[in-house]
Amino acid sequence: GFVVGHAGLYQALAMFAVAYFIIGMTVLSVCAIATNGALDAGGAYYMISRALGPEFGGSIGIMFFLANVCGSALYVLGLVEAVVDSFGIPPGQEVASGVRVLPQSYWYELLYGTILLALCLVVCLVGASIYAKATFLIFLIVAAVLGTILVSFFATRPLGVPIRMPHLNSSETENGSFTGFSLATLRENLGGGYGVDYTTGQMMSFSTVFAVMFNGCTGIMAGSNMSGDLKRPSYSIPRGTISAVLFTYLVYNLLAFLMCATCSRTLLQKDYGFLRDISIFPPLVTVGIYAATLSAAMSNLIGASRILYALARDDLFGRALALAKKTSASGNPIMAVILSWLVVQLVLFSGKLNTIAGVVTTFFLLVYATVNLACLALEWASAPNFRPTFRYFTWHTCLLGIAGCCVMMFLISPVSASVSLGFLLILLLALHYLSPSSTWGYISQALIFHQVRKYLLMLDVRKDHVKFWRPQMLLMVQNPRGSARLIDFVNDLKKSGLYVLGHVELQDLDALPSDPLQPQQDSWLSLVDKLNVKAFISLTLAPSVRHGVRQLLFTTGLGGMRPNTLVLGFYDDAAPQDSLAQHPAFTSTREELPLGFPPLRAAAAPKLLSPREYVGIVADALKMLRNVLLARHLESLDKLWELRRAASPPPSIHVWPVNLLRPDSARYADTCSLFLLQMACVLNMARAWRRARLRLFLCVEAGAMPHAQEDKLRQLLKDLRIQAQIQLVPWDGVVRLHWQALRGPRGDPAAAGEEEAAVNFPPNTTQVSDEYVCAANKMVLEQGPVPAVRFLYLPRPPADTGLYPLYLRQLELLTRDLGPTVLVHGVSAVTSTQL
Repeated sequence: GFVVGHAGLYQALAMFAVAYFIIGMTVLSVCAIATNGALDAGGAYYMISRALGPEFGGSIGIMFFLANVCGSALYVLGLVEAVVDSFGIPPGQEVASGVRVLPQSYWYELLYGTILLALCLVVCLVGASIYAKATFLIFLIVAAVLGTILVSFFATRPLGVPIRMPHLNSSETENGSFTGFSLATLRENLGGGYGVDYTTGQMMSFSTVFAVMFNGCTGIMAGSNMSGDLKRPSYSIPRGTISAVLFTYLVYNLLAFLMCATCSRTLLQKDYGFLRDISIFPPLVTVGIYAATLSAAMSNLIGASRILYALARDDLFGRALALAKKTSASGNPIMAVILSWLVVQLVLFSGKLNTIAGVVTTFFLLVYATVNLACLALEWASAPNFRPTFRYFTWHTCLLGIAGCCVMMFLISPVSASVSLGFLLILLLALHYLSPSSTWGYISQALIFHQVRKYLLMLDVRKDHVKFWRPQMLLMVQNPRGSARLIDFVNDLKKSGLYVLGHVELQDLDALPSDPLQPQQDSWLSLVDKLNVKAFISLTLAPSVRHGVRQLLFTTGLGGMRPNTLVLGFYDDAAPQDSLAQHPAFTSTREELPLGFPPLRAAAAPKLLSPREYVGIVADALKMLRNVLLARHLESLDKLWELRRAASPPPSIHVWPVNLLRPDSARYADTCSLFLLQMACVLNMARAWRRARLRLFLCVEAGAMPHAQEDKLRQLLKDLRIQAQIQLVPWDGVVRLHWQALRGPRGDPAAAGEEEAAVNFPPNTTQVSDEYVCAANKMVLEQGPVPAVRFLYLPRPPADTGLYPLYLRQLELLTRDLGPTVLVHGVSAVTSTQL
């Protein structure tokens, strides 16, 4: 009557259509989730938490708990209004008369609500079985009342109904009328006629009337809330819920039409208990109203308690809800019931039904939207295990349900909707950072997998362009205990590219009962989390390190995301140091070092690979068109100290883009030199290295027009948009040592043989003397101030594998005592001067 009296028949039918459209879409989602596996206590909370994860589940669980709590209070207040309307002493009358014996005031009505709520509490404390029996009895009563009302519309003759309206401290009487079926009455009630609600004194509108009406439709979750108490929830919830929705929708529309055709607008607007006045048996209507409202209050109270119990059992809020875990011997969560009753009692202080109707509706709409979101996420994830037996839904129905809920939330009350969403966001963030990890599975992982697979297929390597090149690193790690700072350094070098930590385990799978790499995965993943690097893990078994690195270079990555750069630690005789224990991520006393990694190799222990095999890995990578980086002394790089020190000038990065082992070729614009410049620039672009300054060293000889070379190099840097300071370094004395070594003493037969060999283009490695390499090392070392890191040109290994040890010795001499140094060799074009 309230809805039809204010909104008229057309708008009332529109309200029912909108409300049941939202409810219908949500019911389809509920049925789909409910038939996809075993359900436990918690209803919608259980569905959402197991589908969307603990953050969404916990936050929506709290919102759903509050919705049920406020809904229970709303129905109790509605019952109090009905009781006072029937048995209350009229305003202005001090003496009871007849059945009107109940005093009316805020505190008396609060007392009546408390007594009725206590009755609900007793039923819920006894358990779900007595509640089920009580609700079935109430269903029979309501069915009888409904039948009586339908008969009354046809059997009752037209009559006038006096309506007592409160006016200050007295009451006035207005006359409403039951006209019977009348075309004039129907025409009068077709359009809207919003007036003042006599219980609150507020002017009604479409949104406020819809908010009150929608609360009569929220019982669709009553069955799912009892999921933990049902024998076959996957069977009962779809059938019971769909039947209830269809039945109530038909009944509401039928009643709306009958009321509009038989009752005047004054009667509908100003007497919410008019059905009793026109009934052929008024006491039965009164009993039916009480029974239906009491049933709804108990349903919401027991639903709230089951949600609270499920939240407490899942430990999402720690000790805050520990008390709600306690149950009776029969399994009834009595403490959750008592706590829910206390919260409902607090809500009763609001005093009027329509005061909290908007808040309750907003909460329920938010829960319904999230149920639809959970089903939508499961459908979009396309997980093979999502195969509900209820198939009458699609992602379109889920999306329509979400849209309908969100639109109506903001139409009803933009303020309540905004506050509810803000509260939900706060709960989400709190649970994300504070709640323990769960084993329920995260739908976000399934959705990410689905999207990543789709976009990987779209990532076409044939469309690669140098303008959009980025480093994709494969860092080989023997033992993370000795490589923590190197792992962190390469993370700064990746520039949003692929980063993979590779490891080779020297074992034979044929001789093992199972894969030894599987137990190590968790240790490596935990290491990545603790070091806070964005890296993948790739482990392999191989008979040798070289074979293992080949495997990883061939197989690591997917589609267009494959490593294009191999990073190795340097091969020298230095004893490995356990830098993991000193890493900031593990210096806290609360953190324990990962126990999955073996101790470091002792200084006297043999190495896992020989110098020849190590250089062979470099040669293999270059043959496979992978860029190569060799990192030496990176474990001595204290990045935090280097970058945060207050000294002036800021830390520097020294770049030597010339092949120091090939003094007869001092080119600065070949592919390798440009790649070296690019890597130094990428490091400087990283957030942690932005204070550092690039210093580029130009080696010049007397008479070679050094300023012309400097201008040319400066123009190149300008074209590449690289900001660096150029410093000229005379190296005549260093180069002289090289040519003297080549010529040797005049007349020496050995020197003559070497000169003849030089004409036949022997390997460059044999042409460079140790004296020259040491001089080049000294020249690099003398360029101050001491940089945070140096980038040097890495020559290609000789074609003769017999010269691998000599090549490695020259690299060791060149980088000796230089501190953190990266030797770089690039094989692909990575810079562009185009827009």
